[in-house]
Amino acid sequence: MIKKNWPSGTLLVLSLINSTVNAQTPSTATATTPPLVNAHAHNDYEHTRPLLDALDQGFTSIEADVYVIEGELLVAHNLFDISKERTLKKLYLQPLQERATANNGRIYKGGPTVTLLVDIKTNGAAAYAVLHELLAQYDSLISVTEDGKYTEKAVTVIISGDRPIQEIEDSRPRRAGIDGRIADLDSDQPAALLPLISDNWTSHFRYRGVGLMPDAERVKLRDMVTRAHSKGRRIRFWATPETPLLWQELKAAGVDLIGTDELEKLSTFLRS
Repeated sequence: MIKKNWPSGTLLVLSLINSTVNAQTPSTATATTPPLVNAHAHNDYEHTRPLLDALDQGFTSIEADVYVIEGELLVAHNLFDISKERTLKKLYLQPLQERATANNGRIYKGGPTVTLLVDIKTNGAAAYAVLHELLAQYDSLISVTEDGKYTEKAVTVIISGDRPIQEIEDSRPRRAGIDGRIADLDSDQPAALLPLISDNWTSHFRYRGVGLMPDAERVKLRDMVTRAHSKGRRIRFWATPETPLLWQELKAAGVDLIGTDELEKLSTFLRS
């Protein structure tokens, strides 16, 4: 190998360029991080590297809030945070497609389908119409129900927030499911259409992850889980306190997705 005598200033510039490239490159495309089937990245887009930070920690469920603006699905929690560069396609669908291509059709080699929870903030029907057309561009990536048959693929899309339920149900083919609520626990809708039950923890439980969980609330939680599972659905809660004691209760009860803003903290907990 020929060693070049670069000026010190040039070496510094090259080092900075290399660091920047490494930070921006989706190095997780061939990562071997074992997937965590219970890990859900709440408001994932607020992390330094949307999607990639969660995948580096093994998360298998990712949440993105979207607004439809001039025919584009833009990712943001509030309207004043919107940037035309931060599209659902650019931040999520394209890198997920690249990773699935690199990993023989899965986001994690040999791993489970990864959930992309799309939380529509406003104008549900209009946003879903755009999303329906967008997902059609990723036919090899997105789980689909067609002619009554459900086919699981690398990524399963579920619609939360302002859910245009009838429009989703009427889609042919359908590349997205509906995020249900506790009121839907006993619904007879097929699991492919209603694959997930989600609700606000604080609306149903007083326990905040400090001390022992009351027995009555533990029984209530496990009943909800049992009812969801009996219909072939998963269950999660939002607004859960970020404490290991609460996470342990959720895991012990069989809650399928544990949401967090603290990716590394939950990853460490689930692997311990």
